[in-house]
Amino acid sequence: MAGISFWSAAAALAALVIVPAHAPTAKTIRPAPRAQPAPEALIVRRVLPIGPIKFGAHHWDEAGAPSTGQVVITVDLAAQVLSVFRDGYEIGAAAILYGDDEKPTPLGRFPITQKDADHVSNLYGAPMPYMLRMTNDGISVHGTSVEWGYATHGCIGVPVPFAKKLFGAVKLGDVVIVTRGKALALGQPITA
Repeated sequence: MAGISFWSAAAALAALVIVPAHAPTAKTIRPAPRAQPAPEALIVRRVLPIGPIKFGAHHWDEAGAPSTGQVVITVDLAAQVLSVFRDGYEIGAAAILYGDDEKPTPLGRFPITQKDADHVSNLYGAPMPYMLRMTNDGISVHGTSVEWGYATHGCIGVPVPFAKKLFGAVKLGDVVIVTRGKALALGQPITA
C-alpha cells in the first residue's frame, strides 16, 4: 500500500464491516442538491434625468457610465419604456411599442439568443432592423416606427436610431427583463 502508513491501513481494515449478502442494506443517503446562487443583481446606480418619454423619443447618454460591464435591458409595459443599464448605470431609454391583447408581449426574464441587424420576419415579411431575439417563437426587441396607436405581434419595438445603439451595446446572453408596472429607483436591485 504505497502512500499509506501501516497504522492507517490497519485502522481502515479494522473499520470495515462485512455485511452478509442476505442482510438488508441501508439506502445511500445523498445530500440534497444545493440551490445555485442567483446571479448577482445589479443595483441601480444612475437613472438618466430625462423625465417622461414621448412616443418616438429616445435618449442615449453613456457619459459617466462604465465603458464595460454587465448590460441589462428592462422593459416596463405599463410605462411603455425600455431602459438599458450597464453595470447599474442607465445609459439609454426609449418609448416602446409592444404586443396587443391578441398577441401580448410575454413577461419575464429572457436572454438575447440572436442578433441580426437586417432581419426580416419570416411570419409577417416585415423588416425588423437591429433585431435582438428573446424567445424561440420570434419575440424580439427591434427597430420600428414608434407612434401612438400602433402595436406589435408581441415584440418590443423601439425607434430605429435607438435600436442601432442598443444593438451595438449588447451581446448574446445579455438579459431582457419584461415587467408590467415595476418602476426602478436608485439603490434598488434590477431583478425579474
